[in-house]
Amino acid sequence: MTIDPIDLAKALIAAPSVTPATGAVFGVLEAALVPLGFTVERFIDGIEPDGPVENLLAVRRGAGPVHFGFAGHLDVVPPGVGWASDAFVPEIRGNLLYGRGAVDMKGAIAAFVAAAAATPVEAGTISLIVTGDEEGAAIFGTRALMEHMDARGVRPDMILVGEPTSVNRLGDMMKIGRRGSVNIWIDVPGVQGHVAYPHLADNPIPKLVRILAAIDGVTLDEGTDWFQPSNIEFTDIEVGNGATNVIPASARARLSIRFNDQQTGAELVEMIERIAHDVEPRAKVVGKISGEAFLTPPGDLSALVAEAVHAETDIMPELSTTGGTSDARFLHALCPVVEFGLPNATMHKLDEAVAVADLHKLAAIYRGVLMRALLD
Repeated sequence: MTIDPIDLAKALIAAPSVTPATGAVFGVLEAALVPLGFTVERFIDGIEPDGPVENLLAVRRGAGPVHFGFAGHLDVVPPGVGWASDAFVPEIRGNLLYGRGAVDMKGAIAAFVAAAAATPVEAGTISLIVTGDEEGAAIFGTRALMEHMDARGVRPDMILVGEPTSVNRLGDMMKIGRRGSVNIWIDVPGVQGHVAYPHLADNPIPKLVRILAAIDGVTLDEGTDWFQPSNIEFTDIEVGNGATNVIPASARARLSIRFNDQQTGAELVEMIERIAHDVEPRAKVVGKISGEAFLTPPGDLSALVAEAVHAETDIMPELSTTGGTSDARFLHALCPVVEFGLPNATMHKLDEAVAVADLHKLAAIYRGVLMRALLD
């Protein structure tokens, strides 16, 4: 049985799946996988506000000793307003397929299913680890899927995540790691009062400014051979004081830190807490770690992916750790993980689109990856 990646990508795009996703889009994928010999399990995990989330685990057992996993997500970001056509009505115009998720990442999932269909069943075991919550809070998505996998004894030897990693053309970059991410909230208390009687009040704004100035002076590191320097960015300052003659009762700020493998999320939260308490011991600091930095050192997995890319594109992908986070930040705990997929120029944008030729070529690359991983 053969799968046309264009037809499957269209069917997936036509099933709206704004994060957190459930329902029809998973039905489309299941209907494509079952005839290929996959055993498909679908799970609903979590409750509001970050759920419910649907997740899918599909496994096709093979005679070979290697188990190859492909990970991805069917949820998409909201389409926004201003598309040239309906974001959830796939449309080919010229040589491009338009629709929300065409690049990030329903197109890659369709390409991998097409690749699996063209790979002999006896070659080895193939699994798909597909969530409906990569674009959202990621609480009930891949982490919940990993629990289901553990309960069923499903553990791949290597995993490819189909995120859109290419930059200028298909094949020019793959990811072998990602920086970690932590968001931190600082709340400085004060005492409200009239600006004409400052001795009866306690203004929190100067204290918050001193805290932020101290944080702004921190250099976390200079980067490593594989990672760019860690960076701290202020993303919000809030007082909420509508009166011109009132000293406010509190002042708040939020910052985001993207960090390499020289740092950990917990250590960074503790550092910010120390800086804040040096200025105001009553300051409240809350951190939320989205993921830790990880690196899959260049080796067998990145080499076989690079060989498959080169065979179809005649270029060798750059190995990189740049960009935001992905679900690879969880999956690397299971086995070596790399990410490779479509050009990312239109992901999350209006009129998201993928070149039809790139989808066919990506399916060929993924098949090359499978054949090298399972049979070489």
